[in-house]
Amino acid sequence: AVNKRSGPLLDTQVISKTSSTRAFIAGEGNHMSGEEKSKGQQLEKDLLMKWENLGVEDPTLLEKASGFCEGYKSFLSNKTEREVVDHTVPLLRSRGYGEYVRGKEYGPGSRFYVNNRGKSLIMVTVGRRPVSEGLRIAASHIDSPRLDFKPNPLFEDTDLAFFKTHYYGGIKKYQWSTVPLSLHGVVILKDGSTTGVRIGEDPGDPVFVVTDLLPHLAREQMKKPASEVITGEQLNILIGCWPFPDEKVSQKVKLNVASLLFEKYGIREKDFQSAELCAVPAFAPRDLGFDRAMLGGYGQDDSVCAYASLMAELDADPEYTTVTVFADKEEVGSDGNTGMNSQTLKDFLTDLVSAYGCEIRHVLERSVCLSADVNAAYDPAYGENFERNNSSYLNRGAVVSKYTGAGGKYSTNDASAETMGLLRAILDEAGVTWQVGELGKVDNGGGGTIAMYMSAHNIDTVDIGVPVLSMHSPYEVVSKADVYMLYRAILAFFNSPRSK
Repeated sequence: AVNKRSGPLLDTQVISKTSSTRAFIAGEGNHMSGEEKSKGQQLEKDLLMKWENLGVEDPTLLEKASGFCEGYKSFLSNKTEREVVDHTVPLLRSRGYGEYVRGKEYGPGSRFYVNNRGKSLIMVTVGRRPVSEGLRIAASHIDSPRLDFKPNPLFEDTDLAFFKTHYYGGIKKYQWSTVPLSLHGVVILKDGSTTGVRIGEDPGDPVFVVTDLLPHLAREQMKKPASEVITGEQLNILIGCWPFPDEKVSQKVKLNVASLLFEKYGIREKDFQSAELCAVPAFAPRDLGFDRAMLGGYGQDDSVCAYASLMAELDADPEYTTVTVFADKEEVGSDGNTGMNSQTLKDFLTDLVSAYGCEIRHVLERSVCLSADVNAAYDPAYGENFERNNSSYLNRGAVVSKYTGAGGKYSTNDASAETMGLLRAILDEAGVTWQVGELGKVDNGGGGTIAMYMSAHNIDTVDIGVPVLSMHSPYEVVSKADVYMLYRAILAFFNSPRSK
């Protein structure tokens, strides 16, 4: 096998024989090729890791990665979990997937999906091996940090109209002011009908904004800690300033906005109480850098892993049955019936394997899961927050995270050596470039993924993703080559005949 991170692996037969090992270290035998190497150089090549930029490894890779990422840009334009599901289901159907029929025994090559409330999705390709031998699962999440509307969001103050919000997920609140925002979601009207909202994405649409204080008057504001520069209750979205033309009305601007919403969407103010609406950055995904080797956009945590998983699912020709999961609610703890901290996936898998006469617990203990989520890319501007030897870097391939969590390894799945060894063998055999990474220095914080919820079902689980700069900001950055390598990694995992 060839380890793409460090060159050819040391021959295990050489290691097992003391005399041969001594000869190797002494420089005997034919270990030289091309330019003569010293004993130390040869040992360094064979025993130590050497990290290479993907562009050095393969200068042609950027063209392949850029082509792959054109589809990703389109996928990334879906900025809520509902929009991702709505985008994905027609694609699945065009590729031969049908809706799952409970109790049906599907044959090898069959493809089907489960749509959970329009907010999470499970996709399956039946493999050639019996389901009893285990599943190959790739699970990512399709929600991202944002500004959710409060149940009573619409108000007027000093002839300005606003929506009140409650931020969703971990954000730096100050990053969300003075950024053009678009509005997304659904509203259930009084008559029970549903109306969709998506305003601010098309060039002719208006956008919205959270205001900030001018620097000339911000002397006291700038003395505050960053977490208090803008408070949660100040994340009010400016939506209008023009009054309704009626002198007898007290809140003229609020009424004018309400009349426009009713005219276009049939929405009354009370309808906000039966709605899921949010504000997200109105930026479109764009190539980044003179070399166009990076991609910038909102929501790449975790759309980047969702897209790579989806493409691997569509392209897989698997030995083991594949299960690809798009989960909701990860950014707020994975709770709720569309999050991974629910019984939804296990209930489905129970139905699936029972059709083959299998007990779910026996299948899950033979299964392996890739928790597909991003990691923090090393940023030299903030290098003091990273431990260089265990950080992930842009353009060094997919990043495998043995554990996430916070100081002391709290709230994490910690993948076993055997699980790491299995994934390592699969990736190396497929020629996939990969790296390992932690989420910053031990005592600097931390974060979690859905891996611990997957492993709670007795599934061997490990995290894999791509490094991201400016994670959880309105504009995250990834390397196109890393995205492509993540797709290749998940595809190799799906197609590998290796067993646990």
